[in-house]
Amino acid sequence: MITVDHHTFVVERDLPGSTAHAFRFWAEPELKRRWTDCHPDWAVLEDLFDFRVGGIEAKRWQMPDGQELTFRAQYLDIMSGQRILYAYEMGFGGQRVSASLATVELLPAGARTRMKFTEQAAFLAGGDGARRQRVGGTETGFDRLVEAIRQDLAGRLQSGAD
Repeated sequence: MITVDHHTFVVERDLPGSTAHAFRFWAEPELKRRWTDCHPDWAVLEDLFDFRVGGIEAKRWQMPDGQELTFRAQYLDIMSGQRILYAYEMGFGGQRVSASLATVELLPAGARTRMKFTEQAAFLAGGDGARRQRVGGTETGFDRLVEAIRQDLAGRLQSGAD
């Protein structure tokens, strides 16, 4: 019998700019793609983004070896510029591999934003290796988020936009 590996982890990042600006990188499809589209060699087979309470975000990719990876989330709570709560599942090769509850908190920190991401995950296969891969991938993704916001703000300053 395979047991479920439950794991809770927290990732925090200091984001440039206001909480309202940081929130846009979760809420607007084009801005979200700037930091989440990280595998240019994967073919996108499905891409759905409905950012509202009750809305669904779904992605399905085909990797170069032909395997498929899926992500499907439902937004449970959204407070603009403050909080996002969603449940999501990941699948690989047609099998569900995990289900999670994720909370994003955006906290003002002077001219910056402190983002606190908490994930409560149930890994259905892969145990410790899957857990390490998820935590590491989440951290790397949020490093890309910091850089995407930094580049956006630098571009706005350069162009004189508000």
